[in-house]
Amino acid sequence: MSEERGANEPGGPGGATGPTGPTGATGADEGAGERIDRLQRRLAEFAAARGWEPYHTPKNLAVALSVEAAELVEIFQWLTPEQSARVMEKPDTAHRVADEVADVLAYLLQFCEVLGVDVLDALAAKIERNELRFPVTGPPGADRHSSE
Repeated sequence: MSEERGANEPGGPGGATGPTGPTGATGADEGAGERIDRLQRRLAEFAAARGWEPYHTPKNLAVALSVEAAELVEIFQWLTPEQSARVMEKPDTAHRVADEVADVLAYLLQFCEVLGVDVLDALAAKIERNELRFPVTGPPGADRHSSE
């Protein structure tokens, strides 16, 4: 976020990171699904402890997600493709990118929680649909990207 939210501001992702980095991080013994579930619970508990549930509607979370994604885009807005590929080399910029990625993910996880969307199942289904929609027809690079 380009402007830090206070502890009592409704809608802030909250609890995603601690003063020294990610809190509650675990080793390789925890699977991605379990880790996502745990993070969703932490985000829900963080919001509940502050009475923010009434503000966490699908519409509000979708808007907040869009705003945070735009803040991530803002970091790259005027960079060349070469500069954008090197953003993580500068500690200050790397920190900003990581913070915005965390904000986007926090709002996405909260959005999915509120609507009952399993984020990993949704992603797996989307990849499967894209594999059918865009089959490999030749050597790598022979097919054009969907944006072309």
